[in-house]
Amino acid sequence: MIRKDIRNIAIIAHVDHGKTTLVDQMLKQGGVFRQNQQVVERVMDSNALERERGITILAKNTAVHYGDVKINIVDTPGHADFSGEVERVLKMVDGVLLLVDSFEGPMPQTRFVLKKALDLHLPVLMVINKVDRQDARCEEVVDELLDLLIDLEADPETLSRPILYVSARKGTATTDLDKPSEDLTPLFDAILTHIPPPEGDPTGPVQVLISTIDYNDYVGRIGVGRIARGTLTAGMTAVRCNYLDDGTAETFRVTELSTFDGLKRVPAQEVSMGDIVSLSGIEDISIGDTVCDPNHIQPLPFVAIGEPTVTMTFSVNDSPFAGKEGTYVTSRHLRARLMRELQTDVSLRVKEGDTPDSFDVWGRGELHLSVLIENMRRQGYEFQVSRPEVLYHEVDGQRHEPIERLHVDVPQAYAGAVIEKIGRRRGVLESMHGMDRVRLEFLVPARGLFGYRSEFLTDTRGEGVMSAVFEGYAPYRGDIPHRSVGSLVCYETGTATQYGLFYAQERGTLFIESQTPVYAGMVCGQNARQGDIVVNVCRTKHVTNVRNAASAEENLRLVSVHPMTLEECLEFIDDDELLEVTPKSLRMRKRVLAHELRAKGISRAKKGE
Repeated sequence: MIRKDIRNIAIIAHVDHGKTTLVDQMLKQGGVFRQNQQVVERVMDSNALERERGITILAKNTAVHYGDVKINIVDTPGHADFSGEVERVLKMVDGVLLLVDSFEGPMPQTRFVLKKALDLHLPVLMVINKVDRQDARCEEVVDELLDLLIDLEADPETLSRPILYVSARKGTATTDLDKPSEDLTPLFDAILTHIPPPEGDPTGPVQVLISTIDYNDYVGRIGVGRIARGTLTAGMTAVRCNYLDDGTAETFRVTELSTFDGLKRVPAQEVSMGDIVSLSGIEDISIGDTVCDPNHIQPLPFVAIGEPTVTMTFSVNDSPFAGKEGTYVTSRHLRARLMRELQTDVSLRVKEGDTPDSFDVWGRGELHLSVLIENMRRQGYEFQVSRPEVLYHEVDGQRHEPIERLHVDVPQAYAGAVIEKIGRRRGVLESMHGMDRVRLEFLVPARGLFGYRSEFLTDTRGEGVMSAVFEGYAPYRGDIPHRSVGSLVCYETGTATQYGLFYAQERGTLFIESQTPVYAGMVCGQNARQGDIVVNVCRTKHVTNVRNAASAEENLRLVSVHPMTLEECLEFIDDDELLEVTPKSLRMRKRVLAHELRAKGISRAKKGE
């Protein structure tokens, strides 16, 4: 049976190509909001961290009505680090809207998500967004998009579908640039025409594949998925099973059942095949589980999620300031929080570390793990993390490392500096084209990009744009120096003074301001040269009973203070350093705090002991 009253679509694209803005307009024109209702921009980015950073981190469900048809929409992240979110929600939909920026064209993440959709044989509706940009180059972007589809071996039907030209900001869509439209009607019509309705047996034994997990303090864990077969009823008895398990199943009662309508969840008594539903009633329901009829236990296979490429060590904070700012500070709290994250993030891996108080956390990239760190510190956790490292593979006795496909868009004047820096980081230039602005494409080791973003912005005077996506594994390309400068390390525990910082800033760039509590072994700045320098930022001016009018009026100004963000700290720390994370502070420190012990370790290394 075909349900013609439903369409299930996911909107996929590279970061900043306008997915969430387009969903805003679809909700407005779909009648979700009143005409005079004030609505914030990017209403789907409900997470505080998403609104602050201006990116989508978690895939979210919504629905609009167009005529007699309900269109279930899944808004997905655009960053490659959150591509696991995209991979799993594709199992919930019957087609995808592929958004491409009218100036940037297909980018690394565009290629990645498009390949995933084609592998699942999902119909692709191509949308060129931001056609109202002054620098839009729609015809060239269409050619690039068709080249990409041919390169990914798309079927002739995909190539023959019409291409829509959309301005998500204005809320207009058209299939012909010479015939502009005043609303998104052409887009809605194209969805109904080219995205197939769900097909299945509404009278058979129920099957629901869980693709997303939500949590509510009152009902606990909530599973979100599409009904592949049958009809689900509130209060019915069902079985949870998994395709990867050895036939084990757990019986439970569906306590709450709801569907999506606009930004709300609407309680439902009965939901049939093809609709996207959220259900609760079992505590340990997980992504990839199948909810079945007790008499017909048939788990559905789940999509294979790409493996992590980066690892960091999370450990209990053992600095002199440990326990002063955090609510959850023990290894028990840390373990419970990481295990809870595993239940909702399919791209994450956690295992016990080398010590009882440490855990190795594997993720898709620096941003993936930094978002986890930021969420944990906002929830009151206090811990410390190591520098990110890549995960190597052994292939036929040879070490292989993850390789990223890096796209760089820079003014012509800065292209040489970028090519030189990427070359030092073992990157290989694949292609280069453009005149005023040059687009470069590299294959570079993932570890070569650690710490490069801030350097890249400096080299391009803030005008460059870079993005990377995982390409695959390749033989190890050789050593890459992490950083060419050292750290300024605090000499003693106390409070940093204006006097001490004024004379310490001659050595390099400071990360802290006056009256900041510090401890011996804490990193307070960046040395302008190689090697670490121990500085006393707590020293005060010697007091005498002689008053010097000139020196009394001397103004000790700090001119080189640069407070570090979380991402900048992760980029900066070296192998012998850690980042202390608390709800109120970010402190970089040496693994060995005692200066004498660090000096002995250096001398032993020099002697080869």
